[in-house]
Amino acid sequence: MSNPGNIVGGHKANLNNPNTSEEAKQHSKEVLDQEFNGGNIDTSSGEKNPNNVAGGLKATVNNPQVSQEAKDSAKDRLNQMGA
Repeated sequence: MSNPGNIVGGHKANLNNPNTSEEAKQHSKEVLDQEFNGGNIDTSSGEKNPNNVAGGLKATVNNPQVSQEAKDSAKDRLNQMGA
């Protein structure tokens, strides 16, 4: 099965698209209600991709718009991660 978040997102987008028919909107509503608990999906796996986290921290360190305190915190977290 495809990523449930993508499926739900597509159906929610369809419901809000003024260019789709009422029949298509009804179908999306039925799919969300019957298969995806009304569009509420569990995204709380708690697992974050460590490479994405490190990338975000590195971006924080190099962002001139970020305070020195935030940069120092990001550097500390990167060191803890071994990145």
